[in-house]
Amino acid sequence: MDKQILVRLRDFGQAYPYNGTDLTAKEGDYVIVEHDRGLDYGQIVTACQCQIDKEAKEPLKKIIRIANESDLKTVEDNKVKAREAFNTCLKKIEEHKLDMKLVRAEYSFDRSKIVFYFTAAGRVDFRNLVKDLAKIFKARIELRQIGVRDEAKIFGGFGPCGRELCCAKFLKDFEPVTIKMAKEEGLPLNPPKISGLCGRLMCCLSFEYETYKILAKGLPKEGDKVTLQQGKGEVISVNVFKRTAAIKLEDGTIVENKYK
Repeated sequence: MDKQILVRLRDFGQAYPYNGTDLTAKEGDYVIVEHDRGLDYGQIVTACQCQIDKEAKEPLKKIIRIANESDLKTVEDNKVKAREAFNTCLKKIEEHKLDMKLVRAEYSFDRSKIVFYFTAAGRVDFRNLVKDLAKIFKARIELRQIGVRDEAKIFGGFGPCGRELCCAKFLKDFEPVTIKMAKEEGLPLNPPKISGLCGRLMCCLSFEYETYKILAKGLPKEGDKVTLQQGKGEVISVNVFKRTAAIKLEDGTIVENKYK
């Protein structure tokens, strides 16, 4: 059966499906691929045996090969050149007085294209900037606006838990995060306490949410009225890990009730 492989381009590009038939590769391998009128590199996200749609308008592009030592050296050389391109672009942004923050630059594997990632409060007219950069580097120029979560993923850092940021360490894609998740996980609804370095709700709220829902099965919620052997009361707090609830009885006594 044909093999479809999901590859994330470069370090911070998007993930695309490729035709990996007859290729022995596994998740995490670096590969050289056909992309956007040239050659690029990326890392395999998933490799699965599945039927490729032969009638699709655009057939899947091929993976050329698993990256060898020479390819990986080229990638490292490109990263050095990308840092030089970053500094040049910074100067040009200042010359054009554009309200944008440059975050990172990446070369494609064959150096036919440079991608510049930036953040901005709104839309930016960077057409003249692109023309200048194309003349300097003699390559196709792509300016890609990203969000603050993407910026945190690129720069990395440590969260309030003391661990490396989830987005920089292992998260492949961003999932929606809502205040409801924080509420159901029993966290204080205080923005600074449940926000990451990016200023948005912490990503861990999303991937921990399903576990909390499983652990909370059969437990009461805060505010619920319950009846115990000691009498009637109201749930004032719940500990899903210990499967206990603190209950304030009508006489003001607080008791801890354990659930199976």
